[in-house]
Amino acid sequence: MTLPVHTTSPTRPTTARSHLFNEGTVDDYRAAVAAGVDRVARRVTEVTGPFTGVRPDQVAPLVDAVDLDRPLPDTAAALDELEQVYLRDAVYFHHPRYLAHLNCPVVIPALVGEAVLSAVNSSLDTWDQSAGGTLIERRLIDWTAARIGLGPAADGVFTSGGTQSNLHALLLAREEALAGATPTDRRILLPRLRIVTSAAGHFSVQKAAKLLGLAPDAVVVVQTGPDRRMRAGAVRHELARCRRDGLPVLAVVATAGTTDFGTIDPLDEIAEVCATAGTWLHVDAAYGCGLLVSPTRRHLLDGIERADSVTVDYHKSFFQPVSSSAVLVRDRRTLRHATWHADYLNPARMVAARIPNQVDKSLQTTRRFDALKLWLTLRVMGPDAVGELFDEVCDRAAQAWELAAADPRFEVLTRSPLSTVVFRWRPAGTPAELADAANLHAREALAASGLAVVAGTRVDGRQHLKFTVLNPATTVEDVAGVLDLIAEHAGRYAHTHAAARSAELTCPVG
Repeated sequence: MTLPVHTTSPTRPTTARSHLFNEGTVDDYRAAVAAGVDRVARRVTEVTGPFTGVRPDQVAPLVDAVDLDRPLPDTAAALDELEQVYLRDAVYFHHPRYLAHLNCPVVIPALVGEAVLSAVNSSLDTWDQSAGGTLIERRLIDWTAARIGLGPAADGVFTSGGTQSNLHALLLAREEALAGATPTDRRILLPRLRIVTSAAGHFSVQKAAKLLGLAPDAVVVVQTGPDRRMRAGAVRHELARCRRDGLPVLAVVATAGTTDFGTIDPLDEIAEVCATAGTWLHVDAAYGCGLLVSPTRRHLLDGIERADSVTVDYHKSFFQPVSSSAVLVRDRRTLRHATWHADYLNPARMVAARIPNQVDKSLQTTRRFDALKLWLTLRVMGPDAVGELFDEVCDRAAQAWELAAADPRFEVLTRSPLSTVVFRWRPAGTPAELADAANLHAREALAASGLAVVAGTRVDGRQHLKFTVLNPATTVEDVAGVLDLIAEHAGRYAHTHAAARSAELTCPVG
């Protein structure tokens, strides 16, 4: 169904220049943006589920049929088309039954920031392209570093997300490990460098190792205990083994909020091991950074203040629009490893003149003013309010775990201190292989129905389902309803499979 459009199109002749945003087109800007906002607002109020269940082969012909060389007559027509190719079938994270990935609903002050930063279009690489934006980003980095407890020499920069932050941190750690090495020594040492991380850690560690030119076996994976946390003793063992084998460890990567389990490694214990060994400690807190503003759970991050670098994703647990992330370091001097001076952009003389160019710290050059969204969020709501929202989703996930644990239709795994629940449908007597297939089917059938979206993962070789609760509007009733839908789909699949198998076995031969 195509929704009505209330766009007021300009009556004057349209030229290429008339589409530029400037003092002469502010009325057109207001009308066009208002029309887009109105369309999204009405769609958000009318969706009945987080997803329509549409398949790629159903949408692809609509997108492929668009002739990008023939523009539409006005904004109204473009929004009508957008309704068909995007808005109608978008996945809506604000819906309380979206329980899949680490995608959060967003707060309104951040949306205001998004609108402002897009229109002004500052680029945060140099002072002469951003001015006050540079200082706002730097102030937010200082604020975050203080919340972590990294100390007075800390610094950092905003990034596109946790994957880039982890890459950035490990680049700095690699260069620190190779500091003082001659070009010949670097060639010898590079393939011998190792990174120690958890089996439950993020895949971006392996990706970073590849991008940094390390050996295929550079990432040493430490198995977790039954609680899905990396054990400090195992880290100590691997560091000692690498030392015996002449393999320098450039970093240990601990995780504060694993993607699959929402678990937090024993940061203080691992920090002690790294301090004793003189090894760089990076903490990937992309998910768990919401604890920095939690009124009740900040202690779960104890030890993070001892890290050499930290990844935070505000667009996961600070309810910010994508993208809004940062990498922070204990010693600002290490950021020099990402610095390259260009005469046309950030000549070295600007450092002596104390011109604050963020490109001196960043892997990116042109970069959006994403910090503005967090700035307005803190100025309008304050950090305690954001922390209260994160506490709510953690509370809801705890209730969801209890609900599934008490239900004989399900098995649950480790209880997360954050907002993740890993479970699977498997009533008593159900063969493990049948349960695997039934859970996979249930997830796909649920998404196809559009009534809810949940995530899936494999744990110890078995198919599991996962709730990632990041919406404070999700209720216990929502969770119970989704569990019932999963059980219905999985049970129907298992019954059909069992009936077919029985018929196979009883069918006479001949």
